[in-house]
Amino acid sequence: MRMRAALVFGAGALAASLLLARLHPFGDAGLYGKQGTGAPMLDHAQIPEAVRTVLVEKCADCHSERPRVPLYGRLAPASWLMERDIVKAREAMDLSLWDRYSAVQQQTLAAKMVQEMKAREMPLVQYRTIHWNAGITDGDVEAFGKWAHGTQSVEASSGDAGEGDAARGKALFEKRCTGCHALTENKEGPRLQGVYGRTSGTAAGFAYSAALKKAGIVWNETTLEKWLADPDAFVKGNDMDFLVAKAQERRDLIRYLRQSSEK
Repeated sequence: MRMRAALVFGAGALAASLLLARLHPFGDAGLYGKQGTGAPMLDHAQIPEAVRTVLVEKCADCHSERPRVPLYGRLAPASWLMERDIVKAREAMDLSLWDRYSAVQQQTLAAKMVQEMKAREMPLVQYRTIHWNAGITDGDVEAFGKWAHGTQSVEASSGDAGEGDAARGKALFEKRCTGCHALTENKEGPRLQGVYGRTSGTAAGFAYSAALKKAGIVWNETTLEKWLADPDAFVKGNDMDFLVAKAQERRDLIRYLRQSSEK
């Protein structure tokens, strides 16, 4: 009798879970429709094979329209939590749309990926707990770093570039820098209000690389130009994986940082 009651209860709970999974309190990630087949993901993207493999095997379940949905992904409330993570991930970056991103967007996303991988923030811990082989290795970080650094060729600074414009620099900062930086608080990168005239490695409360702590660089027009053009060449062993390829954009950004430091 007890066994029968347990089976009935279990069947009812399973049916309820399956039905509740059709609700989408955190957004509908389209997990239950027919998944696209077509060509392999990122097949035509200019991405090194080692990087593409990591993106497909360790990132695409959340950051694409082709998630692999396990059995528990069809049962609430696990399905709700999965959809929440996938919806947020696609908003940040959708690998299915990679070829539609501009070169600037791709470079910015590549740099952001390296920062999060270095900090072991991605993949999310709940994903790594279930997918034990999805952890990021030092080799993965190295491959992504080389890729991110090579996504754009850098224009040398010359007299052809105009004077820096703070308004353009602000727009550039908001578009390309705020993923890792803010003016008034430390994020993945240190706060940048007051950076002009500041010595490298001295923003309170930020864990700098040993290289920047030892560099003793005072940030000004010349040093910021070299830093933004090629952080690795300027300070070996730093943690910055983002560069500004265009000389005019570097001048605009430097002017904005200088202006914000004078407030």
